[in-house]
Amino acid sequence: MSAVSPGLISVFDIAPSRPRAFLNIARHGVGPSATYVLTYHRLDRQSARPKPALAEGAQSLIDLLERIGVDFRLKDVRDALEDVLRFGSANIPDLWLSDEEIIEKGLVET
Repeated sequence: MSAVSPGLISVFDIAPSRPRAFLNIARHGVGPSATYVLTYHRLDRQSARPKPALAEGAQSLIDLLERIGVDFRLKDVRDALEDVLRFGSANIPDLWLSDEEIIEKGLVET
């Protein structure tokens, strides 16, 4: 049986817990005429229905991701974009947007 010493503070006690969220990207079609549907999902809210955002073409997808605030330097983001090209869809995990940002970017039905 293991016990935590009373003087030891857990990382989970210090770090505020953020609800989990992810951005799903689905490609429809191939080549320059491909259309991408982005859907933001927050797992802490079942009542807010996600509103898909549409990007027509790869450049439009990149522009939309930049507007949303996706950090292209993150490996998870680069891997997800690679998967979209390879498999047709992917999730960008742990993308957290505040309620105001979700509404401002039009990613939920109000």
